[in-house]
Amino acid sequence: MGLHFIGQYIKYIPMTRADQQEFPRTTRRPRRGPEQRLEFIEFRLFWEGGVNRSDLIEQFGVSVPQASNDLTGYRELAPENVTYDLNGKRYVPTPGFRPRFLKPNPDRYLAQLKAMSDGILDLDDTWLSRQPDTGVFPVPTRRIDPRILRAVISAVRNKCAVHVEYQSTNRENPDPIWRWISPHAFGFDGLRWHARAFCHHEHRFKDFILGRCLAVGEFGSPASTAEDDWQWQTYFEAVLQPNPDLTDSQRRAVALDYNMSGGKVAVRVRFALLYYFYKRLRFDVAEYFDEPRERPVVVANRNEFEAALAKAGVTLAVSDRVANPSATRRAASRERRTAGGARRKHV
Repeated sequence: MGLHFIGQYIKYIPMTRADQQEFPRTTRRPRRGPEQRLEFIEFRLFWEGGVNRSDLIEQFGVSVPQASNDLTGYRELAPENVTYDLNGKRYVPTPGFRPRFLKPNPDRYLAQLKAMSDGILDLDDTWLSRQPDTGVFPVPTRRIDPRILRAVISAVRNKCAVHVEYQSTNRENPDPIWRWISPHAFGFDGLRWHARAFCHHEHRFKDFILGRCLAVGEFGSPASTAEDDWQWQTYFEAVLQPNPDLTDSQRRAVALDYNMSGGKVAVRVRFALLYYFYKRLRFDVAEYFDEPRERPVVVANRNEFEAALAKAGVTLAVSDRVANPSATRRAASRERRTAGGARRKHV
C-alpha cells in the first residue's frame, strides 16, 4: 500500500510494481504529523471506546481547528469505522470497526501498564487517557549506576574494551577486582540486565551483571568481537508442548494460551541465554516439585534440549532433594495440603 497525501491527510492506495521497487517496504513506517494523529484516533477508538477534540489537543498540542480537521479527516477516510455520540460528545467506534492506521498490539499495551506500575513510564508517555487499576508482581529493584551503564553502552557502540571494577560471587574472587572486558551486547534474564562481554581476565565470554559493576575506568582495544561469541550468535529451537499429565481440556487451554499450532510452539533461544530459559521456566525442578497444572508446558525435544544445555556449558546436576522424585512429590503434596488447611482455617 502506498502513502499518498490528500491535503494534510493520508490515503492508502495499492502500489504499482515500479513504486514497490522505488519505495521498498520497511518493518514500520515512521509516524509523523497527521499520520501519527490518525493512528492516535484509532488507538483511542479501539482501546478506550471513544475520542474527542480535547484528546488530540492534550496529546499533541494542536489547535482546536486542527483537532476538528483531524477528526473530520478520519471520518472521510474511514466513514465505516466511526460515528458521533451526541450524549457523550465524542466519536465512538461502530460495531464493524476495523483499524486502518493502527495495528493493535496487546503485548505493547500491557507492557506499558507494567512500565507505569513500575514507575518507568508516566501516563503522559503513553496514549492512554487513564491507567486501569494494575497490580504487578513486585520484584526488588536492581541497582544500576547510570554512569556505568553509559560507559558500557559506549564500549558496545564503539566496539572497544572498558576497564571495570566488578564484584563477582565466584568463590575464587570474593573481593571486587578490576578487569578489562569487551562488551558487545546486553542481555535480560527476566529479572536483571547484564552485559555480554569477553573477559580479558578469564579469556572467555561471560555475562556481567550491571548492578555488580562498581566503577569504570578507561577505554581500550577489544580482545574479541561479537562474531567470536558463538553462544550469542547461535540459536537453539526449544519446542514446548502442554504437559501430558494434564487433562484434555487443560491441554487445549494451554495450547490456546501459548498460541500453539498442532499442540506445539517453537521458541528460539540464544545458546548464551539457555541457562536462564532453563531456570526461569523451572525446567530444572518443576517435574519434581510442582503439580501438573503448576507446570503447564514441558520441553517436547528434551534430549536435544539437554544436549544444547551441555554444549552451552550448563551442568544438569541433580540435587539430593530430587534423587527420589516420588518421595519428593509426596512430601510436596503433603506440604500443600497442610498449607491449604491452614489457609482455610483463616478464611
